[in-house]
Amino acid sequence: TCYLIELYEGPVVGGWYKVLDRLIPGTTKVDALKKMLLDQGGFAPCFLGCFLPLVGTLNGLSAQDNWAKLRRDYPDALITNYYLWPAVQLANFYLVPLHYRLAVVQCVAVIWNSYLSWKAHRL
Repeated sequence: TCYLIELYEGPVVGGWYKVLDRLIPGTTKVDALKKMLLDQGGFAPCFLGCFLPLVGTLNGLSAQDNWAKLRRDYPDALITNYYLWPAVQLANFYLVPLHYRLAVVQCVAVIWNSYLSWKAHRL
């Protein structure tokens, strides 16, 4: 499951950073703040809302069980997301060139994905 998730996560997040850089070009502190707000206010909730059911489906949950699990786990996972990712992304968007951003995120994602895996596999 972990490897299949990486096949989903890498291209989606990498593509998102390219779109985000076209929507908000620039590298100033204000640009980085705008990117972080759009990333965390728009992309992160949608990504997480797709990620959790995808893992549930790959683990054989029925649609009904998957929906119940999403309703139970999503709010807590999103709040936990906001403890970690805004600071990471603000630094990432301000200090890191576009072509290295996915690598930075993947380093932090080792910890984050461990949490998500625990959350997704918890019954």
